[in-house]
Amino acid sequence: MKAIVRRGESLFLSQKFSRLSERLRQPEWRRYGASLLAGKIAGVGATLVIMAAVSGLFFAKVMAADSTLKAADVVNPVNTAWTLIAAFLVFGMQVGFTMLEAGFCRSRETVNVLMECIVDTCLCGILFYAIGFAFMFSHGNGFIGYHWFFLQGAPETYESTGVAFLAVWIFQFAFADTCSTITSGAMIGRTGFVGDLLYSLGVSGFIYPIIGHWAWGPDGFLATMGTPGNFLPSLGQSFHDFAGSTVVHTIGGFIALAGSIVLGPRLGRKFKRDGGTPMLPHDLTIAASGGLILWFGWYGFNPGSTLSAMDFVGIGRVSANTTLAACAAGLTAMIYAYFISKKWDVGFTVNGFLAGLVAITCPCYWVSPTGAILLGAVAGVLVCMGVELLEWLRIDDPIGAVPVHGFCGIWGTLSLGLFATGQYGASGPAGPDNSAPLAGLFYHGGLTLLKAQFIGSAIITLSTFGVALALMYLVNLTGTLRVSEEGELYGIDLHEHGISAYPEYVISSLSAPAGMPKDLMGPRAGV
Repeated sequence: MKAIVRRGESLFLSQKFSRLSERLRQPEWRRYGASLLAGKIAGVGATLVIMAAVSGLFFAKVMAADSTLKAADVVNPVNTAWTLIAAFLVFGMQVGFTMLEAGFCRSRETVNVLMECIVDTCLCGILFYAIGFAFMFSHGNGFIGYHWFFLQGAPETYESTGVAFLAVWIFQFAFADTCSTITSGAMIGRTGFVGDLLYSLGVSGFIYPIIGHWAWGPDGFLATMGTPGNFLPSLGQSFHDFAGSTVVHTIGGFIALAGSIVLGPRLGRKFKRDGGTPMLPHDLTIAASGGLILWFGWYGFNPGSTLSAMDFVGIGRVSANTTLAACAAGLTAMIYAYFISKKWDVGFTVNGFLAGLVAITCPCYWVSPTGAILLGAVAGVLVCMGVELLEWLRIDDPIGAVPVHGFCGIWGTLSLGLFATGQYGASGPAGPDNSAPLAGLFYHGGLTLLKAQFIGSAIITLSTFGVALALMYLVNLTGTLRVSEEGELYGIDLHEHGISAYPEYVISSLSAPAGMPKDLMGPRAGV
């Protein structure tokens, strides 16, 4: 039988054996086969030698240094991967914040918003690496941590989580960046760029991490409150904030309130009680899309705060509660706004579901889906009332950062003392630990948890507001906090950054503040 067939024709098995037998009788094919076999054997041998050398250099030495492996040095790969994925989702919220703020501001302020959000992120990352994480999450005393500066001397994993230390760092950096961005939202349109850098140093480097340590630090006085030898031992209950209604959102919201007060309103901003109306947002498409991106990122914010992919039931419950609170708040905000204006207002609706997300961030692990809907519904109304309150107080908050994050952060924190079901305790690296569940007033838990939440929220809120006011007044003394009147009239984008976000647009006098001189509006003003 002929062993070799024409190209393109397939061979049967018997034909392949026949071809092999014929080739083995030829000296050149025997030499080729021997060379090929020798090469493969050599390749496999070289691979094994390299593997042995790498293992000896990089792994055997580590094991020999400490033959008794500590539990804190064992990295849980599943929980670490889960934490990193959640961190990436939370960091993606920066896109949402940037779009939300850019959409709700005027077109002449857009580049300034973009720059502030981007540079705040870069600055926060360096500060949280150098001092922020150490102040907030290392051991120290009840008020401040003082280890791991510049991430030096850190263990393989963070505490007993089993999550790689740097994975926890990147997750918490994304939270710190969120707080910093919240602050800038209420101050857009009139904050000088240098002033923004200065107050951001104070917020990301000191205010957020130090005050955050009180509730989230391993030995923070609110985290250990109610236990023997610590703050208020007779209370018998510590302060709880699962994912940051207080630590992230209330802190960010009340720093924003302090900044808005010190800055004053934008030029041309005339409030309702004075016969005016709010300055209109320039791009609601961007704003609404940014809000939805934030909603998506919240699925890293809340479920990721378990730091454990093994708590399957807890992750599902937190995700569902997050969704339902946002849905309820969006609807109640829309309905409440309709009774005020007789219009279906997209701005109030977006801020409504964001308010629900903020409110559910603290109690998301401990409440039921029904509780999430109820507390979210309250948040949707509260944010609208908060916007009206700031309007009456003549405080200019262009995106509603104070009502959304500040007021609804407080409500979410207190709501835990009402809606905690008494079924759930804490999330752990291998699953939930429900040995000490939290029960609120509506679930026969009495007032103890509500008292603890009130005390913790009040201490953090008042401390944040007081320190933030001092910081803003201090920065204001440098003359950099607020842009000059001429620069604001000219347009903060052109004055501070030398470019407009929309250079092909013709900005008419309709978008200018009242009383803006025509010579500052450009040669085509009013066209």
